[in-house]
Amino acid sequence: MTKKQLETSVQFLKDKGFDAPEVGIVLGSGLGRMVEEIQNPRVVHYHNIPFFPLATVEFHSGKLIYGEIGGRRVVVMQGRFHLYEGYAFTDITYPIRVMHLLGIKRLLISNAAGAINLGYRKGDLMLVEDHLNLQGGSPLAFKTVSEFGERFVDMSCPYNPEMSSGLEAIAKAEGIVLHKGVYAAVVGPQLETRAEYRMLGRMGADAVGMSTVPEVIVANHLKLPVAAVSVLTDECDPDHLEPVNVAEILEVAGKAEPKLVTLFKKLIETF
Repeated sequence: MTKKQLETSVQFLKDKGFDAPEVGIVLGSGLGRMVEEIQNPRVVHYHNIPFFPLATVEFHSGKLIYGEIGGRRVVVMQGRFHLYEGYAFTDITYPIRVMHLLGIKRLLISNAAGAINLGYRKGDLMLVEDHLNLQGGSPLAFKTVSEFGERFVDMSCPYNPEMSSGLEAIAKAEGIVLHKGVYAAVVGPQLETRAEYRMLGRMGADAVGMSTVPEVIVANHLKLPVAAVSVLTDECDPDHLEPVNVAEILEVAGKAEPKLVTLFKKLIETF
């Protein structure tokens, strides 16, 4: 990743009409319905954007969409990138840097995650209060990082309190169950063993997934306020663990998604 590459990607999108978006949104696995809320959309497939990675997971569509939600200009990633696809951390977070250079002032992130906290149920939502980076690396660990910002980034409060409080208030007003907890990011793509679920619980994780944390680290590097919500798609009880069913996980995500759309849309309206 170089500044020249980023500038080339950004100029390409500006030429396509991506004009000064205010909010960036990253949609997780099975969470694509948010795009239906976008007015006057402009769509660009990832493979057409210079230096952009390509989504290789079958349920990630790989589109960058520009338009309006709640009276605000937004740019939405429908499909994200993961370590388990073979990408480097700088590839995974490249779109965050592009959206920042386009002009976004806030970032909203969603993901599908497994519930480690046995008090949570599949189909519930969880506001990410903090995280555990268990992916074995950092998107800031490269030689020229100082050209893009400070090398040593404070992570004492990685998720923006104002945005998080706004999501909580909306959830309460709309009658939406919104837990608060710690998200653990692992490499994947394999799901966890019973022993790993027990370990994660003892480490303080309330949910586990394979994304989000690299994007949040880079958002903090860019001093970009960020909030994240997990859709809990399965219950990870090590004493009653059943074989994973990806189709069921995606089905649960789809059923829970309208609640996520409500939270994000109404929050954007307050900006």
